Amino acid sequence: MAEEQQGQGSSDASSAGGPVAVEVSPGVIQPGLFPDDSVPDDLEGYRVPIACQVAGITYRQLDYWARTGLVQPTIRNAAGSGSQRLYSFKDILVLKIVKRLLDTGISLQNIRVAVDHLRKRGVEDLANITLFSDGATVYECTSAEEVVDLLQGGQGVFGIAVSGAMRELTGKIAEFPAERADEAEAVPLHDELATRRRNRTRKIG
Repeated sequence: MAEEQQGQGSSDASSAGGPVAVEVSPGVIQPGLFPDDSVPDDLEGYRVPIACQVAGITYRQLDYWARTGLVQPTIRNAAGSGSQRLYSFKDILVLKIVKRLLDTGISLQNIRVAVDHLRKRGVEDLANITLFSDGATVYECTSAEEVVDLLQGGQGVFGIAVSGAMRELTGKIAEFPAERADEAEAVPLHDELATRRRNRTRKIG
């Protein structure tokens, strides 16, 4: 039977929705999942506007989730004025899944449980997971038989195939530029202008 993972926190968590993680064929990347059947580069990330657009969320949502620790950028976090957060492929995939779970009415309380579970998985593992919700509890299934038991029990009202979300994300994100974590950050505009003024002053003198 599926292992129940109860959401922690306020008493209304049990009345909110939760996901079911279903793992099949672990460790195998599904054919055609990525254009070259390779795992996205863990050193490459995408800036906030791109992450928002591709995941289908607002800046306020992304910023709130980052500040509260729900989904934080793993490539580069903001560190002072002018710095840019960079979100990895996996980060944006999780953002996309969080948005879908929210759209079904699941509370952030139980979504945190799901995110904690997904965060421990590599991209290869995520490709083999399907999330379900019964509207009350968080379950984890590790075999096809457990999925059948779950559905026959009248649970699993809806499901999200992570591989489907991953394919959709792969197609969308290819249109946008990625940055490597070890690349120098762009110089803030006001700093660039100040540098130009100093250079002009030196030339005049």
